[in-house]
Amino acid sequence: QVQLVESGGGLVQAGGSLRLSCAASGSIFSINTMGWYRQAPGKQRELVAAITSGGSTNYADSVKGRFTISRDNAKNTVYLQMNSLKPEDTAVYYCAADITIATLDRSDYWGQGTQVTVSS
Repeated sequence: QVQLVESGGGLVQAGGSLRLSCAASGSIFSINTMGWYRQAPGKQRELVAAITSGGSTNYADSVKGRFTISRDNAKNTVYLQMNSLKPEDTAVYYCAADITIATLDRSDYWGQGTQVTVSS
């Protein structure tokens, strides 16, 4: 099947930077849109940023100008560069991808999540 494995979370001071990575593996035929979501304690999961297979991007208003999403199609990997981090960016960050597998079935897949904590 398909797995999404995230890495790069951690603890950082306000104003600092982190880079998240998410690699997809398995019986993949193609990967369509990839994205990052986050969920803070007591809040709903929200979209942070997404990128299509062609490279078009969109961002949540709260992260525009600070976060950059990118992908390496050859490596089936999506990245989230997070700069000027704020305490309110503290959350579990999840990678998600719209993937067509070898049988041509298409589904959304999710990573296990990685904790990002920004201290003030």
